[in-house]
Amino acid sequence: MKVILLQDVKGTGKKGDLVNVSDGYARNFLMPRKLAKEADAQALNELKNAEQSRQHKIEVETAEARENAARLEGKVLEMTAKAGQGGRLFGSVTSKEIAGELKNKFGLVIDKRKIVLDSDIKAFGTYNCEIKLYTGIAAHIKVMVKEAE
Repeated sequence: MKVILLQDVKGTGKKGDLVNVSDGYARNFLMPRKLAKEADAQALNELKNAEQSRQHKIEVETAEARENAARLEGKVLEMTAKAGQGGRLFGSVTSKEIAGELKNKFGLVIDKRKIVLDSDIKAFGTYNCEIKLYTGIAAHIKVMVKEAE
Protein backbone atom coordinates (compact mmCIF):
# COMPACT_ATOMS: atom_id res chain seq x y z
CA MET A 1 0.00 0.00 0.00
CA LYS A 2 1.29 3.46 -0.87
CA VAL A 3 1.09 6.00 1.94
CA ILE A 4 2.22 9.57 2.51
CA LEU A 5 4.04 10.03 5.80
CA LEU A 6 2.70 12.86 7.98
CA GLN A 7 5.63 12.63 10.43
CA ASP A 8 9.13 11.15 10.42
CA VAL A 9 8.92 7.39 11.02
CA LYS A 10 12.15 5.64 11.98
CA GLY A 11 13.04 2.95 9.48
CA THR A 12 10.31 4.00 7.04
CA GLY A 13 10.91 7.58 5.90
CA LYS A 14 10.65 11.28 6.54
CA LYS A 15 7.63 13.58 6.66
CA GLY A 16 6.13 14.09 3.21
CA ASP A 17 7.69 10.96 1.69
CA LEU A 18 5.61 8.68 -0.52
CA VAL A 19 6.46 5.13 0.60
CA ASN A 20 5.22 1.64 -0.16
CA VAL A 21 4.50 -0.36 3.02
CA SER A 22 2.58 -3.54 3.78
CA ASP A 23 -1.19 -3.21 4.19
CA GLY A 24 -1.11 -4.41 7.81
CA TYR A 25 1.63 -1.98 8.84
CA ALA A 26 -0.26 0.90 7.25
CA ARG A 27 -3.73 0.03 8.63
CA ASN A 28 -2.70 -1.20 12.09
CA PHE A 29 0.22 1.06 12.96
CA LEU A 30 0.73 4.12 10.76
CA MET A 31 -2.83 5.29 10.14
CA PRO A 32 -4.26 4.86 13.68
CA ARG A 33 -1.33 6.84 15.10
CA LYS A 34 -1.80 9.57 12.43
CA LEU A 35 1.72 8.94 11.12
CA ALA A 36 0.54 8.42 7.53
CA LYS A 37 -2.43 8.74 5.21
CA GLU A 38 -3.38 6.70 2.17
CA ALA A 39 -1.91 7.98 -1.09
CA ASP A 40 -5.06 8.60 -3.13
CA ALA A 41 -5.27 11.06 -6.04
CA GLN A 42 -6.22 14.03 -3.82
CA ALA A 43 -3.43 13.34 -1.31
CA LEU A 44 -0.87 12.98 -4.12
CA ASN A 45 -2.02 16.29 -5.61
CA GLU A 46 -1.70 17.99 -2.20
CA LEU A 47 1.79 16.50 -1.80
CA LYS A 48 2.80 17.78 -5.24
CA ASN A 49 1.45 21.27 -4.49
CA ALA A 50 3.18 21.36 -1.09
CA GLU A 51 6.48 20.35 -2.71
CA GLN A 52 6.13 23.07 -5.38
CA SER A 53 5.31 25.62 -2.69
CA ARG A 54 8.34 24.57 -0.65
CA GLN A 55 10.61 24.77 -3.72
CA HIS A 56 9.26 28.24 -4.57
CA LYS A 57 9.85 29.42 -0.99
CA ILE A 58 13.44 28.13 -1.08
CA GLU A 59 14.07 29.89 -4.42
CA VAL A 60 12.68 33.19 -3.08
CA GLU A 61 14.74 32.96 0.13
CA THR A 62 17.90 32.10 -1.83
CA ALA A 63 17.38 35.01 -4.24
CA GLU A 64 16.80 37.39 -1.33
CA ALA A 65 19.91 36.11 0.47
CA ARG A 66 22.04 36.55 -2.68
CA GLU A 67 20.70 40.09 -3.13
CA ASN A 68 21.50 40.96 0.49
CA ALA A 69 24.96 39.37 0.18
CA ALA A 70 25.70 41.48 -2.89
CA ARG A 71 24.51 44.57 -1.02
CA LEU A 72 26.75 43.87 1.99
CA GLU A 73 29.83 42.30 0.39
CA GLY A 74 32.96 44.35 1.03
CA LYS A 75 31.19 47.11 2.97
CA VAL A 76 32.81 48.76 5.98
CA LEU A 77 30.61 49.12 9.05
CA GLU A 78 31.83 51.95 11.28
CA MET A 79 31.04 51.69 14.98
CA THR A 80 32.02 53.79 17.97
CA ALA A 81 32.89 52.56 21.43
CA LYS A 82 34.26 53.97 24.66
CA ALA A 83 37.69 52.88 25.80
CA GLY A 84 40.03 53.26 28.70
CA GLN A 85 43.71 54.08 28.59
CA GLY A 86 45.77 52.06 26.15
CA GLY A 87 42.94 51.79 23.61
CA ARG A 88 41.22 48.80 25.21
CA LEU A 89 37.45 48.94 25.04
CA PHE A 90 35.15 48.84 28.04
CA GLY A 91 33.70 45.40 27.33
CA SER A 92 33.67 44.44 23.66
CA VAL A 93 31.73 44.97 20.46
CA THR A 94 29.31 42.04 20.23
CA SER A 95 27.51 40.44 17.33
CA LYS A 96 24.27 41.85 18.79
CA GLU A 97 25.62 45.39 18.43
CA ILE A 98 26.78 44.63 14.88
CA ALA A 99 23.30 43.30 14.02
CA GLY A 100 21.75 46.50 15.40
CA GLU A 101 24.12 48.65 13.35
CA LEU A 102 23.35 46.63 10.19
CA LYS A 103 19.66 47.28 10.81
CA ASN A 104 20.28 51.02 11.24
CA LYS A 105 22.60 51.47 8.25
CA PHE A 106 21.26 48.97 5.70
CA GLY A 107 17.76 48.15 6.97
CA LEU A 108 18.60 44.44 7.20
CA VAL A 109 17.30 42.43 10.13
CA ILE A 110 19.94 39.77 10.76
CA ASP A 111 19.98 37.35 13.67
CA LYS A 112 23.03 37.87 15.89
CA ARG A 113 23.78 34.12 15.71
CA LYS A 114 24.37 34.46 11.95
CA ILE A 115 27.25 36.90 12.50
CA VAL A 116 30.64 35.20 12.80
CA LEU A 117 33.59 37.21 14.12
CA ASP A 118 37.17 36.07 13.50
CA SER A 119 38.14 37.24 16.99
CA ASP A 120 36.65 39.19 19.88
CA ILE A 121 36.55 42.93 19.27
CA LYS A 122 38.19 44.40 22.36
CA ALA A 123 40.29 47.19 20.87
CA PHE A 124 40.04 49.87 18.20
CA GLY A 125 40.76 48.81 14.65
CA THR A 126 39.31 46.99 11.68
CA TYR A 127 38.02 43.44 11.98
CA ASN A 128 36.75 40.91 9.45
CA CYS A 129 33.23 39.62 9.93
CA GLU A 130 31.21 36.96 8.11
CA ILE A 131 27.42 37.12 7.92
CA LYS A 132 25.73 33.82 7.07
CA LEU A 133 22.57 34.77 5.20
CA TYR A 134 21.45 31.32 3.97
CA THR A 135 22.90 27.85 3.54
CA GLY A 136 26.02 28.34 1.45
CA ILE A 137 25.47 32.11 1.06
CA ALA A 138 27.55 34.49 3.16
CA ALA A 139 28.69 38.10 3.00
CA HIS A 140 32.02 39.38 4.28
CA ILE A 141 32.21 42.85 5.79
CA LYS A 142 34.75 44.82 7.78
CA VAL A 143 33.86 46.29 11.15
CA MET A 144 35.82 49.44 11.95
CA VAL A 145 35.75 50.41 15.63
CA LYS A 146 36.50 54.06 16.41
CA GLU A 147 36.69 55.96 19.66
CA ALA A 148 33.47 57.65 20.78
CA GLU A 149 33.72 61.35 21.49
